[in-house]
Amino acid sequence: MSMFKPSILTLALTAAGISSFATVAAQENTIKKDDVEVIEVKGFRGSLIESINTKRFSTQVVESISAEDIGKLPDSSIAESIARLPGLTAQRLDGRASRVSVRGFSEDESATTFNGREQVSIGDNRGVEFDLYPSEIMSGVTVYKTPNASIEAEGIAGVIDMQTVKPLSKGERVVMFNGQLEKTSFDKLNPDGDNQGFRGTFSYIDQFADDTIGVAFAYNKMSSPNQEKRWNSWGYPEFTSNGKDYSILGGAKPYVRSSTLDRDSAMLVIEASPNDRLNMTFDALYVDFSDERILRGIEIPFAWGQGSIDPNSVTVDEESGFITSAKTQGQRVVVRNDYEERNAELKQFGFNTKYDINDAWSVEFDASVSEVERQLWSIESYSGTGRGDSNGVADNLGYTFNGGNTGAQFTHELDYSDYNLIQLGGPLSWGASSALNDRYGLNDTPYQNTAQDGFINAPEINDELQTLKLAASKVLENDYISAIKFGLSYRDREKTKKSEGYFMTLKDFSLDNPGMVSVPEKYRLGTASLDFIGMGNMIAYDTNGLVKDGYYNLLQESLTDQKHKTQSWTVQEQVTALFLQADINTELGSVPVSGNIGVRYVKTEQSSQGFAATTENGLVVVSPTDISHDYSHVLPSLNLSFAVDEEQTIRFGAAKTISRARLDEMNASVNATYSPTQDSNGNNWSVSGGNPQLEPKEATGFDLSYENYFHEEGYFAAAYFYKDISTWIFDGNYAIDMTGVANPSTGEIPANSQGSGSGKVNGGGGNLWGYELSLSLPLSIFSSSLEGFGLIASHTGVEQDIEDQNGTEYKLPGLSEKIDSLTFYYERNGFQARTSMRKRSDFKGNVNGLGLAATQVDIKGETIWDIQTGYDFAESGIQGLEGLSVTFQIQNLTEEPFTSLSGDNNLQVRDYQDYGRTYLLGFSYKL
Repeated sequence: MSMFKPSILTLALTAAGISSFATVAAQENTIKKDDVEVIEVKGFRGSLIESINTKRFSTQVVESISAEDIGKLPDSSIAESIARLPGLTAQRLDGRASRVSVRGFSEDESATTFNGREQVSIGDNRGVEFDLYPSEIMSGVTVYKTPNASIEAEGIAGVIDMQTVKPLSKGERVVMFNGQLEKTSFDKLNPDGDNQGFRGTFSYIDQFADDTIGVAFAYNKMSSPNQEKRWNSWGYPEFTSNGKDYSILGGAKPYVRSSTLDRDSAMLVIEASPNDRLNMTFDALYVDFSDERILRGIEIPFAWGQGSIDPNSVTVDEESGFITSAKTQGQRVVVRNDYEERNAELKQFGFNTKYDINDAWSVEFDASVSEVERQLWSIESYSGTGRGDSNGVADNLGYTFNGGNTGAQFTHELDYSDYNLIQLGGPLSWGASSALNDRYGLNDTPYQNTAQDGFINAPEINDELQTLKLAASKVLENDYISAIKFGLSYRDREKTKKSEGYFMTLKDFSLDNPGMVSVPEKYRLGTASLDFIGMGNMIAYDTNGLVKDGYYNLLQESLTDQKHKTQSWTVQEQVTALFLQADINTELGSVPVSGNIGVRYVKTEQSSQGFAATTENGLVVVSPTDISHDYSHVLPSLNLSFAVDEEQTIRFGAAKTISRARLDEMNASVNATYSPTQDSNGNNWSVSGGNPQLEPKEATGFDLSYENYFHEEGYFAAAYFYKDISTWIFDGNYAIDMTGVANPSTGEIPANSQGSGSGKVNGGGGNLWGYELSLSLPLSIFSSSLEGFGLIASHTGVEQDIEDQNGTEYKLPGLSEKIDSLTFYYERNGFQARTSMRKRSDFKGNVNGLGLAATQVDIKGETIWDIQTGYDFAESGIQGLEGLSVTFQIQNLTEEPFTSLSGDNNLQVRDYQDYGRTYLLGFSYKL
């Protein structure tokens, strides 16, 4: 077999997506052109071939997803597609794949870019929620597992780049309509919820002025339902009896949820290339995102409630000491009718121009601006049999854990669907707010702390990012370096969070009228079933309507609770980067070698404005804070590809990488206490909260891989990766500058401005290592009768040895020690069928805790199966239907739940979330 050396032209054509391999692919049509027979392949197999060639001809270690046409990525969710790539997996959020982990690192350790530009996020931090981005407007995704110096984003785990289409490279007019009907396997779990939805996309691509101007436009509208039956526990208190340790259910909050994700998205790309030397591209993305959630359930106190436990009802798992069943008498519960809206608007604009000055020199300019605004309105509404801890009709409640991770089944005696029995008002005394008690004159009365009839969390996020980049490259004529690239870039990001909460109190409540209120007929919606945990039916009413129509008075929680001030902040980052990169194109003996070597210098100036909050006479008092910090990094990188022959490649990568701290960890808002007595550090201030002086996590990574491309649809790869983590971020203590912050008790600024802080600090470190095995295998290599059949499989193993700054063992969030994916497919003569599996082992992940705060829990591993089948009428011979294809999908075929634990005991279930299945019937029509 002859040796080859990839030329600059070959690499350029490959990068443009027009290599000879990329034009082959998945439904076999025989075409005659100049008396040469060409096999044109489309569909899933065509996308597979294009993805393989992106990986094959890259100078780095990458994974890729490609679309045959805009709007035709292999999955309905872009996160689902990404999560099937080797070494990648996803954490589900409300049943949808959303947060993506790369090689054992959580979403916080990888960067996400759109057309090469870093992305803002709708969450509190940097991690992107991929369900914000419609797969219907994407042409592909590339995951860079090893960096090069010219990539405009940082992440220890890697960089995920989403791409839109380039209309001039398409070379033809495309007008396409896509549509899907969607249905959940559950009937409506809430009477006002949805179990049916739809998606629709219109896309248009064309070229004008002798193919010097190209336009691509896509509009997508989606209304996607999702439903869930959830068991959720308060916790499991431990106690000792007769010298033996036991644990018991403290309380539970099971409910049913109905969600509808409404999303309108528009994408526009205008590309101009008036001559062979100049190319200009403008792109814009707009996403209007609304997620409505209806939750109904019953909070059931147990060991932490009022009832007395019947000792004769208790059974114990002797091995763990966990009480698996018990019964309480005289227990009172809280019936919950909750409503949540999460609204976000994303706007992004970018301009890129490339100009070839001559055959050797070229320059590039890129600029973008993006912004996302998010508002959350999360209402909790309480009802029960009587106001306060000891009023109203009590129930006798029992629970039984039947093993596994499904939570408990309950027994009860009251009818929770009776609107005469269950009425609006706070059945437990939760409203421990001095401002709330003062407002209603409840202090020193039997009704103290009983004025909370609900609660509203209402945080807001605004994230803005501007970027500039100027780069140049020069082609060299020598036997070692094919080109030199250099440039500079600037990113300016500002993220603001405003936290607020409101106590809800029925408008007619007073010390003279402290009773409950029957749900008005106008707002009654019937009942919701809680049969899945044995609690029968419960009343269902329109909580959002009651709040909007003024049935409740609202009082700011921030008047008496510091957390809203310490969770409100602004963080700014200005990042200036310089890079120099040499592209390698040489030979080692007779082996062609390509790749790059480079260095990136990154200087960061960060600042944060927030509040130092304390409490005086029951009310929150704040002083403004403004803290700045700067640092710099030198990040070298090396990528080498050794073309052993036309099929086999060995790759090596080495790079120093960073991941920036979470934004909520580096903010300047703190709880602050001033003491006249100095602490052991000689400071009068004691603070806890964010740490604006946090610096990035750092690691040096090495990659070694072997790739064998034995067929246009087939390859085998084996990779080993290693990360030497020199610093991470952990809980600890630090010094903080409190200059200008007044002593809240006197209003005067103290002479000593240093404080002792507790929060996140840099330190610790360790190692992470692992391996990846991936295979794409067309079964036609064994027999021509198997033409069209194939499989794609990958397995990743990850291990870690990381300690915090005190030498204590630490497990990285998001790390599953084993990750597997598998896809079987058949595609021929227009018919296509696929079944796909993704599997991950146990890991630690973030979920929403009390007050929507990010809470890390132990999440059980899961195996998720999806199937898809369809037909492309281009093969049917039916005139007029040549552009039509139809598909049918089932997501979460085996109804895999999402399960998290409270500790190591499998019986102590924190969350058991059953999402059922989702069915999608779709079509695509191309004019």
